[in-house]
Amino acid sequence: MNSESAAERVDTGKPHPARRYDYWLGGKDNFPADRESADAVAEAFPTIRMAAVENRNFLRRVTRYLTAEAGIRQFLDIGSGLPTAGNVHEIAQDIAPDARIVYVDNDPIVLVHSRDLLNSSPEGATAYMDADLRDPQRILTHPDLLATLDMTQPVALMLVAVLHFFPDDQHPFELVRQLVEGLPSGSYLVMSHATSDYMEDEDLARTDEANQRSGVPFQLRSTAEFARFFTGCTMVAPGITSVTAWRPEEYRPHPRAEAVAMLGAVARVP
Repeated sequence: MNSESAAERVDTGKPHPARRYDYWLGGKDNFPADRESADAVAEAFPTIRMAAVENRNFLRRVTRYLTAEAGIRQFLDIGSGLPTAGNVHEIAQDIAPDARIVYVDNDPIVLVHSRDLLNSSPEGATAYMDADLRDPQRILTHPDLLATLDMTQPVALMLVAVLHFFPDDQHPFELVRQLVEGLPSGSYLVMSHATSDYMEDEDLARTDEANQRSGVPFQLRSTAEFARFFTGCTMVAPGITSVTAWRPEEYRPHPRAEAVAMLGAVARVP
């Protein structure tokens, strides 16, 4: 599908998580509906922009760890969102130029900008798939994925700030299970997720009401609920933590976990 036909599919009147996230990160590829939705959430959770930035920092640290320390050379980034500074392939290929990355998203405006995700190093490769997490088998068997990744070798599955957009009635645990089962031994599951751990009942009620007004399905989960996504996998230290506390850089201060309200973890697939 080319960018012209993708542009025709962009629904500017309905908010989308990728464009809303772009707005929180200070990007320009968003529309009034996205900004209105984002501002509704910010009313209830004023530090949401900080949370978006810290989540992106978590993604960068995890990618560096997996490439430099775990030896991973293949990444499957689902819900990749709009290109921004420090995409997965830029970080991974800076360490290992032969790294190979497949990005997946279902927002046509991401496809319009996907050329910015395809500027791979000559030694490596990148690909972009216009696909939906709700169809894991299509992702795992897609010709573009199979042409880019060797599915007999370990892959890092990145589901960063994605699954909180999947309420329980959309079977998120089953979707993740299917994806993990499609990975070879020695692969890794990377996830971050908005959490209710730090919220009082009044905060939860206010956040739920804001999310309903935002027009984007959303479900906070506790640490215990988040841990279910990693069933059968082996946690990498420090385990499930605030994204700010997952192997943080020592040279810069980090906001309080309560201000970010985002859990993160990395686990190895047996």
